[in-house]
Order: sequence, then structure tokens, then C-alpha cells
Amino acid sequence: MKILVLTFYFEPDLCAGSFRTTPFVNELQQISADRDTIDVLTTMPNRYGTFLANALVYEKNKNVTVHRIDLGTHKSGFIDQSLLFVKYALNVYKIIRKKEKYDIVYATSSRLMTAFLGALIANHQKSKLFLDIRDIFTDTLESIFAKKKLKYIIPLFRIIEKYTIKSANHINLVSKGFEYYFKNINDNIQYSFYLNGIDDIFLNYDFENEEENEKKIITYAGNIGEGQGLERIIPQMAEKLGDMYIINIVGDGGKKNILEDKVKNLKNVNLLSPVKRDELLLIYKKSDYLFLHLNDYSAFKKVLPSKLFEYGATNKKIIAGVGGYAAEFIKEHLPNAIVFEPCNCNDLMKKMKLLSKDSNMNRSKFIHEFSRSRIMKKLVKEVYTL
Repeated sequence: MKILVLTFYFEPDLCAGSFRTTPFVNELQQISADRDTIDVLTTMPNRYGTFLANALVYEKNKNVTVHRIDLGTHKSGFIDQSLLFVKYALNVYKIIRKKEKYDIVYATSSRLMTAFLGALIANHQKSKLFLDIRDIFTDTLESIFAKKKLKYIIPLFRIIEKYTIKSANHINLVSKGFEYYFKNINDNIQYSFYLNGIDDIFLNYDFENEEENEKKIITYAGNIGEGQGLERIIPQMAEKLGDMYIINIVGDGGKKNILEDKVKNLKNVNLLSPVKRDELLLIYKKSDYLFLHLNDYSAFKKVLPSKLFEYGATNKKIIAGVGGYAAEFIKEHLPNAIVFEPCNCNDLMKKMKLLSKDSNMNRSKFIHEFSRSRIMKKLVKEVYTL
């Protein structure tokens, strides 16, 4: 059997797509027969312009080959990202031209287009198509561009989305909040719900901070973009909390410059560049609270941020500005975490008082249920049932 894996991000890149697909491919290799071949077509590390990591353009490990396409440096804007994808797609076609027909095309996608590329290839080769969907791209576009000129391209993406979803043989959704949306487009296929999970690196680390911080440290680690809306909450939050708190923002993204400008006169906010995961563990260890925030767009009421899983693996208190399904998930699975209304600093301050002062909490059930390795084993078995 020949399997094609399409993923825009792969190790050693720093993002949810990479953290999900890398263990998936590792597990796929573990259970695949020797006669099976697995081709991974991805990109050279490019998630953040401020983070560069060494990676091979071509890698072969037993029956797995990894082709990394060099897209060069870029910004995080919509047009720039679109041009990058075109370059990726053209190179993918150049590579698969020299390959035999694939039996299964597996595409993992947050921005729709990787899934669309998978649909094009699968239909052309008459292969089975398995989609791993991590976001509802058109729904997000509609929320973000509702009052902008780019809103006129949304009908085009609706057509692409419908074609892609109807081309699939099986779709996995990383959030139960997506279910109605996708089944409304195609209810004639099988769906599964293997969520994001906790990587072993977080399971085997002691997050207990031996020394009590003089000032309470709140840490956010991840993308700083439109979806997170940090520029709409961090400045007010820092002012209201005062100098007994330090807020560390670790990451990069399209809105970092705006956030930087808004907090430039605040002494209790630090903006730090992206770091490797082993360095991030130490940052989490020294923190008192871990912070998460999504912008107040209706589309985000369906999502479940992958960051919640690594946050949940620590013994740290969690402050989450989310609504919808993510809020329900936190209340059900994560003790000693508060949920406040996105972009509402007054609600945040009110909810902060509800956090338990006891730092000891039992999240063993959560950690067992959402171990990434357990989830990937199940996901790979689904792929092999096509």
C-alpha cells in the first residue's frame, strides 16, 4: 500500500500542525507493513519568521520518506500565505509526478487548502481520501473579513470547501464543535473525533516550581494573530492586575507589532520570541498561571485550541478567554481553570477570584484520556480501515 501524507507543517516546525502530524507519521510507520510506503510532503520550517530550525530537504527512514519544500521567508498576511500555498502545491505536483499512484491520500488541514490539494490528488488518482480537519477555514474567514473587501472571496472558498468535503471517504474532526457544520455539507461518510492531545515531552516533566515567585507570572505561549486577539485583552489585563503580576507572551504572528505597540509603556508585560519545546517546559515550570485567549468571533465558538492539552498536562492554573465548545470542554475536563468572556477584561478580573489558592490538583484522568500517543494509535487504525 502507498500512502501520501500532506501537511503544511512537520517537525521541527513549531505549531499545532507539526505537533500533531509528526507523531501520526511515527505511529503510521510503527504499524505499517514493510511493503507499505509512506510519502510525507511538507515544507521547510516556516511557521514563524523569527524561528529557524535546521531540517533536511529530503529524508528517508525505512519506509517513510519526507520531502520538505523550501518556501523561503514570509510574513503572516493572507495574501502572503496564499502565495506560499501555491508554491507548495506546485512543488507537491512536481514530486508526485515521479511517483506511482497512491492508495490513500491523508491530508491534515487547518486552512482548507491542504485538504483541497488532497482532494484534487485523490480524485485525479482515484485514491481514497482521509481528511484530518483542524479548523473551519471559511467560517473563520467570514468572521474576520465580514466588514472588509476580502469578504467577496468567501463564496469561492465555499465552493472549494464543498468540493473538498464531498470528495472525502472519511473525515476526522479535532473538535466536536465542528460536527454539525461538516455533516451539513456531507452526511454520507464516516466521521471520527480524535482530538489534539498531550505529547510525551509534557507527560514526563516535573512542572512543580520549587521557589515561590515574588510576583505572580502569567504565561501565554503560541501564535499572536487575528485569531488570538491578544491586543484586545493583554493591555487592559496588565493595567488592572498591576505590578504584582508579570505577563509573559511567548510567540510570534501577524498581530505581534500591534500588541507590542499597545504594551510598550507597560512594565509588567514581556514579549518573547518563539522557543523550542524543551525551553518552553522551563517557562511553564516557572509560571503560576497559563493563559489562553481566542478573539470574540462566532466561528471560534466551535474550535478547541490544541494549546489546552499541553496546558492541562501541567499542574498550573489556567485562565481561558474562550466561548462555545472550548468553554464546555474546560469546565468538563480541567479542574482549577477559569473561563471568561473573550475580550472582556472585567469578566476576567471577576473570574480570577474564583481560582483555587491550592496548587495541588488531580488531572490524571485528563492526562490519561488525552495522551497524544493513544489518540494517534486510534487515528492510524481509522486510516487503515479505508
